[in-house]
Amino acid sequence: MNLSVNASLLYGIVGAVILTYFPYLFVATARFQVGYDMSAPRAMLDKLPPYAQRATWAHQNCFEALIIFTVAALMAYVTGVDSDWAKISAIAFLASRFFFSLFYIVDIPALRSLMFGIGSASSFTLFTLSLKTLS
Repeated sequence: MNLSVNASLLYGIVGAVILTYFPYLFVATARFQVGYDMSAPRAMLDKLPPYAQRATWAHQNCFEALIIFTVAALMAYVTGVDSDWAKISAIAFLASRFFFSLFYIVDIPALRSLMFGIGSASSFTLFTLSLKTLS
């Protein structure tokens, strides 16, 4: 399937929203294993196994990255960026955020940081392409 740049950007946003909840699957599983406390769900974090605590942090970080990527992708969409680099950036962002969460959960900090950098560079590329289109 050969998507247009605009479709790639919009599907990229949808994919990023979905990926935000990928690490939470591990959190939810661990919460039920330790006994879900409906009266204090946030207080359970200290009771979760280390992988689930890291999954919580990955989940929270996904929201932070989502905001930046969404703005960058929408800016590229609105300014009419028509570049293969925009497609590559959207795909690279999705792949890097998936692996960011995975490496965070399994506790491989160096690769997690690399994936964070790639995701950030992808958003920065979209901002740059948008500004370039305006000039």
